[in-house]
Amino acid sequence: MDTLYLDNAATTPLHPKALAAMMPFLEGKFHNPNSVYGPARAVRQAIDEARAVVASAIGARPDEIFFTGSGTEADNWALNGVMTASPEKRHVITSSVEHHGVLYTCRALEKRGYDVTYLPVDADGLVNPDDLREALRPDTALVSVIMANNEVGTIQPLTALTEITRRNNIPFHTDAIQAVGHIPVDVNALGVDMLALSAHKFGGPNGVGALYIRKGTPVSPLIYGGAQERGRRAGTENAAGIVGMAEALSLTMKEMPHENPRVSALRDKLIAQITSKIPHVKLNGHPTQRLPGNVNISFKFIEGESLLLHLDMQGCCASTGSACSSGALEPSHVLMAMGLPHAMANGAIRFSFGCGNTDADIGRLMAMLVPSVERLRAMSPLYDDYIAASI
Repeated sequence: MDTLYLDNAATTPLHPKALAAMMPFLEGKFHNPNSVYGPARAVRQAIDEARAVVASAIGARPDEIFFTGSGTEADNWALNGVMTASPEKRHVITSSVEHHGVLYTCRALEKRGYDVTYLPVDADGLVNPDDLREALRPDTALVSVIMANNEVGTIQPLTALTEITRRNNIPFHTDAIQAVGHIPVDVNALGVDMLALSAHKFGGPNGVGALYIRKGTPVSPLIYGGAQERGRRAGTENAAGIVGMAEALSLTMKEMPHENPRVSALRDKLIAQITSKIPHVKLNGHPTQRLPGNVNISFKFIEGESLLLHLDMQGCCASTGSACSSGALEPSHVLMAMGLPHAMANGAIRFSFGCGNTDADIGRLMAMLVPSVERLRAMSPLYDDYIAASI
């Protein structure tokens, strides 16, 4: 039986056209793009064209795009780079529902003596702009708030947040790794100064990402060495990965007007099916202000990890949350920040749709999910106690 893949928020399959665009740079066009001879200049031209494609997709200028080895690297660079470039300022503001690429970087900054304020969120995972306004200090060097949450799919009100930082002349970074390629992203409309993205979230290859840095934003180099990426990220560029990322993003942008409504319809249908056919469940994240393909559901009285294993044995790939924290025994920090009780946070599963999913996948999933939940609840002492108390 074919695998039912419902974990596109973790990674997406490589688009065949992206692979085809990469192949020449894995074979004959192997030359170092920083050399001066003709074949090397051809590789350099391909990187420059890819930079223009990525810039156009988010409303930026090509010279504001810097290629990285991942989205996490881009997040790390943004935070560390700004703090290093502004040594007189010792305060960072972020949210309590960030991806670990930002969250753990902030914790590392705290160990180096910086102050970090973690903004709370409401039950839907949204940051209140008033909380940001109150958290600002004279020595605030940077604000970093995720654009769209990787676990629950909630889309933050970034324009309301960046209006505050712009009035105070404070750089604003956003982790847009889940957003780019899935919802419209324009750095000027959003008002952000830095934005991280990752190729494998929209049909590109693993191991390549980018950081948008608005011209004039003070950011120290990430890696010292050669003059690559205009002297700010040394190391020979991953030409094949960069070209594949640009091709995948270009295809995704063209498909977005019809693909987003289709994937959103799958999302809404699955939510309706689960909430109508399985009792004692809760949708996590904002009910409407969420990513097109994200469905995060808590199943009361059972553990999400156990349910995930049941689905895996039946050929279904899903997640308990962030792929970067798989295997962790602690409940999701995102769900806990949203106020979910420990047991409900532990019972959460994330299903995420992509371009390869169809309406038939929902029927396949429900045929697995309903009996799996019933089987696990039949073994749950918590469910037994609930039933006994209801009699």
